[in-house]
Amino acid sequence: MKNQKGFSLIELLIVVVIIGIIAAIAIPNLLAARRSANEGSAASLLRTVHGANATYQATNGNGNYSPGAADSTDWAGAAGPALATANLIDNVVASGTKSGYVLSYQSFQFVTGTNPASFALAAKPLTATGLTATGTRNFGISTDGVLIVQVIATANDLAVGGSAAAGASVSGASTTVMGQQ
Repeated sequence: MKNQKGFSLIELLIVVVIIGIIAAIAIPNLLAARRSANEGSAASLLRTVHGANATYQATNGNGNYSPGAADSTDWAGAAGPALATANLIDNVVASGTKSGYVLSYQSFQFVTGTNPASFALAAKPLTATGLTATGTRNFGISTDGVLIVQVIATANDLAVGGSAAAGASVSGASTTVMGQQ
């Protein structure tokens, strides 16, 4: 009989089990790293848009934040494209969805002697729960430039709003200033 070389079935099964154990350990860590990267990207995005909106107010907006002409609650259809047209943000950000987060927006134009211009922007994960969650925190920023964060497990009601007289704002239960949570 000929000498047969190769691996036995038991040896192959042991290798498959070891690979399965390594995958079971590595995949949750990989998903957590992706969520963390998405959250960092969302926070950075809000800071970028805040700076772009301040530039827009000083240059193209005639004292108003994007979109400039009127009060707005429309990021993807008005405010984002206005900033992109002014070359202050790119078209991906202007679309309203980036790195697993979706943007919501509120702005009020200034009225002489009544109220100053103001804006608020929030970023919420597209998928907030489960294995495919794109983030575990909501983020918001308003005219004052203070970045706030809300942990979704505690509350998930972060929203933009306000009034022309009081100014645009980001509000929700259990929000904290970024870095103080």
